[in-house]
Amino acid sequence: MTDTHGAARPGLSIDHTTVDGIRVITLRGEIDHAVTEQFTEALLSYGSVTSPRTVVDLSGVTFMDSSGINALIAAHTSMSDAHGWLRMVGAQAPVLRVLAIVGLDQVIGCHPTVEQALAP
Repeated sequence: MTDTHGAARPGLSIDHTTVDGIRVITLRGEIDHAVTEQFTEALLSYGSVTSPRTVVDLSGVTFMDSSGINALIAAHTSMSDAHGWLRMVGAQAPVLRVLAIVGLDQVIGCHPTVEQALAP
């Protein structure tokens, strides 16, 4: 099932799918303060599932500032507290650089592909 939500800005799209009970959120565009609320809502809208597991596909993201980092940290904390996990995939060089500078790539698992992130 795919549920597509366009964020407030035409430069970012957020698509949701589910694979074997794991949410996959695919992002395209830029993540900055203008879309923080929509991005955070997409990450944290896992409902009342027992163990929230989410893969965030960043392969279509061309820019991310600190508001995106903060949203990822909040989602990681929330999912970890609920005995779940958050994984990131496909970050392009500019986004991967930001993740590495703040050390988030050492806290949240980073994988080259969605398939690898879905593996147990």
